[in-house]
Amino acid sequence: MSDSPLRVVVVGRDAALWLTAAALQRALGVTGVSVGAVELPASLSSGAVQRSLPPLEALHNRLGINEADLIRATRGSYTLGWNVAPPTPAEPFFLAHGGYGAPIDGADFFHHWVKARRFGLDVDFEMFSPTAMAARQGRMLLPDSETEKFGRTDYGYHLPGIEYAGFLKGLAPRTALTCHRSRSVSVERDEADGAIRAVRLDQGDRIEGDLFVDASGAEAVLIGRALGQGFETCATRSAIDRTLVACAPRFASVPVYSEVRICEGGWLELLASQAATQVKLAYSSAELSDDEALAVARAASQLPLQQASVQAVQPGDRLRPWTANCIAVGAAAHQFDPLFDLDLHIVQLGIVHLISLFPSREKFDAERDEYNRVLGSKIARLRDLQPAFYGLNRFHTAGFWDAARRAGMPEATVHKIGTFRARGQIAPMEDETFAPDFWRALLVGLGEMPQTWPPAIDLTPAETVKSALQRMLGFVKDKVLQQPTHDAYLARLTQGELV
Repeated sequence: MSDSPLRVVVVGRDAALWLTAAALQRALGVTGVSVGAVELPASLSSGAVQRSLPPLEALHNRLGINEADLIRATRGSYTLGWNVAPPTPAEPFFLAHGGYGAPIDGADFFHHWVKARRFGLDVDFEMFSPTAMAARQGRMLLPDSETEKFGRTDYGYHLPGIEYAGFLKGLAPRTALTCHRSRSVSVERDEADGAIRAVRLDQGDRIEGDLFVDASGAEAVLIGRALGQGFETCATRSAIDRTLVACAPRFASVPVYSEVRICEGGWLELLASQAATQVKLAYSSAELSDDEALAVARAASQLPLQQASVQAVQPGDRLRPWTANCIAVGAAAHQFDPLFDLDLHIVQLGIVHLISLFPSREKFDAERDEYNRVLGSKIARLRDLQPAFYGLNRFHTAGFWDAARRAGMPEATVHKIGTFRARGQIAPMEDETFAPDFWRALLVGLGEMPQTWPPAIDLTPAETVKSALQRMLGFVKDKVLQQPTHDAYLARLTQGELV
């Protein structure tokens, strides 16, 4: 390799390939780096919908993607968070992409809310979230100066997977990407250090590179198959080992949220777009056969299902996602339980940290070690979240959910829950993805409440708190009623009224 790794070859499929290749070319092309993309056959089925977390918008902006063009081209939609629907008589709860409440007398709103609840306040936590209330009312809420003063407002996307990958691929001519297609690849390695020197395509072409990025998903054709880098499965704190994914017709009115419905043998998710609705059932093969899972999905969704397919779920981590001169991103490096749809976010984490640590010289051991360290820390914090949902659930008294409660939680999750129970605080940790308010909404929704609050808030007069709470509720109500419905907003996008 020369003094600077000028040639990058990204091998992969679907959105992971095109996001990675476009981001690297856009960020590094001006420095002389060239990026080539080798497209493998798609793994997505027709009707598949990919869900994003809010940070994806920032990556789109860096790629020069116009959001209106994206939604029009993919027939996607927006999501303001998750509606979690437990079995009756339990009430649904909302996990919003946004803040809850505003500080009172300089102190965190949540602590005042906890104290007010102790003294008789009968208003749910989510009532103080403009994002959650907009979602409940089917209205689109975008950040503006008023909501920013009140609290954070944000959103993600529901993007039909094949159409999204096609849209990203269409960026290639604008970014000077060199593109190839192949049904498979073989790898040439250096005999001395084991690094990848080239990939060969099925039609015989040979693509040389200095760095290779594996965006091939769980197949991990470079990092796993060629380099043999180990994959360590991890305890999921749930018994989920299968997902059934099917396509259903679009809703007459497209919800502006994702929905998770609790079933006896697992959970079902609905991701609605303008094109169709994806139905995903995550379950345990010990509880349900695949045929039984399809029956459960039909009953829980109450929708006609088509094109149902079943996949195995095996959460775990590549031991060293950057090995030799190969960097794995997305599912080639890390695989998660499907709860809360982290796949695109994991791809983005790999992209962002690779760009920030991209080597400028032939010896890049320090950059490689730091990439593996930072990404490992980010992934560990993501893995704190799902066990809390499973371990604290109060959904069913036997079977899958009882086993999930008994499976235990990692130490960091137990610590977070402990500090929350004690005084309503979420222990700050490095490399978090989810904000404290998201954790609080999750824990409150699962039935947890702090035992007390920081004593400093007792100095604020009760009338001050009462007045502040009333103003917040009034602001949320007025702000939400000013917003267009999700359907109206999507119609304006489709008609070109929004650019």
